[in-house]
Amino acid sequence: MIRVLLAEDQALVRGALSALLRLESDIDVVGGAADGEEAWRALQQHKPDVLVTDIEMPGLTGLELAQRVQRHELACKVVIVTTFARPGFLRRALEAGVGGYLLKDAPAEQLAEALRKVHRGGRAIDPQLAVEAWSDADPLNDRERQVLRLAGEGLSAGDIADRLGLSQGTVRNYLSEAIGKLGVGNRIEAYRLARQKGWL
Repeated sequence: MIRVLLAEDQALVRGALSALLRLESDIDVVGGAADGEEAWRALQQHKPDVLVTDIEMPGLTGLELAQRVQRHELACKVVIVTTFARPGFLRRALEAGVGGYLLKDAPAEQLAEALRKVHRGGRAIDPQLAVEAWSDADPLNDRERQVLRLAGEGLSAGDIADRLGLSQGTVRNYLSEAIGKLGVGNRIEAYRLARQKGWL
């Protein structure tokens, strides 16, 4: 049996995925989580073979969750199922050791097959997205990405500094670097462009 944990903040989608996967004779859904931190705790508790996660979730994003799985060298494989057909997201997912990256509009049977393939040590990546992922490199580093994401949520430099334990000057430097690298006029344009590219 392939033991699967589902991390998806929309209860309806999580329930539908769970119901679909339970129809497969070789897949057992051992748990579900509504946000990244809850998923991390569930990973410790259930020790699944495969984590199926969305990208956009409260707390930790699916990409941050995958990075944490990789950093802690957990035996669990990660499959991302998302609405975001953004090459930047796929690129970061692959760098985080993700085994599968599927879009939510893919046929249901494709997910079960992808889980089997990833469980066996293979990769299951949307082919068109795989081609695009390497055409446009992400210029931001992790700290610039973090600061820009918080700025895009409306936090001031002071609030970001408090949240991340940095000085306001350092936060302004990161924002300035991100704006310069993206070739835009201000932090809002930088946030929009980075989100559109899938770099946040």
